[in-house]
Amino acid sequence: MVRSLSALADTQGLPAPTPASLTFNEAPFAESYDVGEELGSGQFAVVYKVTSRKTGEKFAAKFIKKRRYATSRRGVPRAHIEREVEVLKAVGGHENVIQIIDVFETGNDVILVLELVSGGELFDHVCAREHLDEAEACAFIKQILNGIRHLHTNYVVHLDIKPENLMLRKKGETQLKLIDFGLSRHIYPGTPVKDMIGTPEFVAPEVVNYEPLSPATDMWALGVVTYILLSGVSPFLGRNRDETFCNITSVNYHFSPTYFGTTSQLAKDFIGRLFVKDSHSRATVDDCLNHPWVRGPRAGGPSDLRLNSTINVAKIHGFKVRMRWRKAVEVIQHCRQITRRAREELKLATSRGYTLESRYNKGEIVPFVLDTLMLALDA
Repeated sequence: MVRSLSALADTQGLPAPTPASLTFNEAPFAESYDVGEELGSGQFAVVYKVTSRKTGEKFAAKFIKKRRYATSRRGVPRAHIEREVEVLKAVGGHENVIQIIDVFETGNDVILVLELVSGGELFDHVCAREHLDEAEACAFIKQILNGIRHLHTNYVVHLDIKPENLMLRKKGETQLKLIDFGLSRHIYPGTPVKDMIGTPEFVAPEVVNYEPLSPATDMWALGVVTYILLSGVSPFLGRNRDETFCNITSVNYHFSPTYFGTTSQLAKDFIGRLFVKDSHSRATVDDCLNHPWVRGPRAGGPSDLRLNSTINVAKIHGFKVRMRWRKAVEVIQHCRQITRRAREELKLATSRGYTLESRYNKGEIVPFVLDTLMLALDA
């Protein structure tokens, strides 16, 4: 049993194993690119728009903070960064997958230079529309499927397919790109991989149950994305994480008339073939591409019934608002946990006669304890 890519025999006819360690470009990044505005940030990464000093072409540069030593909680282990680079290089060259251009390394960061995907999230594009029918929704789902098919053909499983990771290449265009391969990995037949990763409301039952992951894990997530796109509600989201996981493992969902009153039976059938607990019985990417809801009517056949099924764009907008509120609540809860722990650490240190130097006054407890926590995490 493995948790990451391991060496495989050449006799299996699979791609060559990954070297133990990758070497990145150590030339000064500023010699090749001018850094512009910030495009986004995560826990240990910041993405900037950059311009090639040689060609003037625009790219996105993802600055990933490296973990300095094994006991630290800050930064990303280099092995995880290497895995992301390896995956991006393996799946590059497809119109529905983001392209990696180059990789630089400094003392503190690994910098991934990526294709600039500037059209915004798919759901934001949908919310800007006054009207959307199922045929148009299918066109987006088909692009996602084509990207997933490319991944799975290269033995790559994304493992974090969700609305935020579905971006349009440019404003005003409808070409879609799969992004963010930070959790992705190679999974080869006969090499079981288990891990508890992904965004809770999008993970498949095998993730919750700590069973082997597979390409089918991505297909479940696609079902969740499709369900949300057609209704504006999340199929398995509970009041807390445990309830969400319980809903997932029991496949507890339904098509409420309130949200699916105008949805076609074909669309519901498509989703139902993805929400199957047994990953071996779940629809594959090829099954989905050949499903009549995605394929559409054949030439000379009946008219396209998907044009008669409309999507309530206001409900999609409502989902976006609820998602932002959930993120805000999660940040507040996380800050409260950090502050509580930092207060305890400060009290313990004081009782043992230690003093802490900080640029804040002791009365400014929140920044003061955050400084304490940052020191504790690096201790």
